[in-house]
Amino acid sequence: VNQILLLLLVLTVCAILYSKIHQVPLALRNETADLENPEEMEEEIPVVICAAAGRMGATVAAISSIYSNTEANVLFYIIGLKTTIPHIRKWIENSKLKEIKFKVVEFNPMVLKGKIRQDASRPELLQPLNFVRFYLPLLIQKHEKVIYLDDDVIVQGDIQELYNTKLAPGHAAAFSDDCDLPSTHEMVRSVGMQNTYMGFLDYRKQAIRDLGISPSTCSFNPGVIVGNMTEWKHQRITQQLEKWMQRNVEENLYSSTLGGGMATSPMLIVFHGKYSSINPMWHIRHLGWSPDARYSQQFLQEAKLLHWNGRYKPWDYPSVHTDLWENWFIPDPSGKFKLTRPDS
Repeated sequence: VNQILLLLLVLTVCAILYSKIHQVPLALRNETADLENPEEMEEEIPVVICAAAGRMGATVAAISSIYSNTEANVLFYIIGLKTTIPHIRKWIENSKLKEIKFKVVEFNPMVLKGKIRQDASRPELLQPLNFVRFYLPLLIQKHEKVIYLDDDVIVQGDIQELYNTKLAPGHAAAFSDDCDLPSTHEMVRSVGMQNTYMGFLDYRKQAIRDLGISPSTCSFNPGVIVGNMTEWKHQRITQQLEKWMQRNVEENLYSSTLGGGMATSPMLIVFHGKYSSINPMWHIRHLGWSPDARYSQQFLQEAKLLHWNGRYKPWDYPSVHTDLWENWFIPDPSGKFKLTRPDS
């Protein structure tokens, strides 16, 4: 009996020693794995951008500029319609962008049925993908913080810096004020743009006057958004936006002939007084409002993000500062998308 007890004691001691000896290499292996793959520990930066028919070159150039100017762990969410998704996927997978992390998400335009008032003055503004920004939490579900970008932008800075934008408690989004940068004021005046609520909402309508918003209130541009998806869902932002879309269908409260954007007006209403600000240099806009008005080269070099909002796009002709855009453009391997240039 004593010999059996002694044998059991020896086996128990050996088992304990074996366990302790083999715990160390396991911990070291885990630590080594973490050191060898630091990107797995980095916070993922989700960037949402649309890929619309006829404009996919814009999407590719924007993605190219972001990817080339950051070391951050960026995940691109490329939103398209069912008919456009194969084209953009093939373009990325057959170009130098094949190394990016991306997900292609299909947007169902049926969610907009009965919510868009037809406007013949600028039909391109009624394209379904213009309203993707209204539905961010439904499309991008696993992230707390999200960046949304219009396709007609070029990012010259590190997207990590934009992602680090602080949102005040209770704010679902951050935007750029249209009055925030004195350097752009002359551009605004020279091309007759509006930068107040008067330029976007019809103050002759009682529903607009009842909002109690002064028509001289500075507007903001929703072409660049840093969003908090938890707050967005909590405040039911999507439902509020849909309500104002529906009211516009019924009462014609705003028009693309005013501010030049059917997606901007409901956001101005819903987010009035309830948004944080983006650094002005992270949204230098109006590059597409005139084929003649230009910024200084020094100012453009200092800009972190350039936005060709307006009719005159850098892949078309005429347009301004096209060289800055073409630096990041990647030709379409299929040959379907072509730049429009004076000699083409």
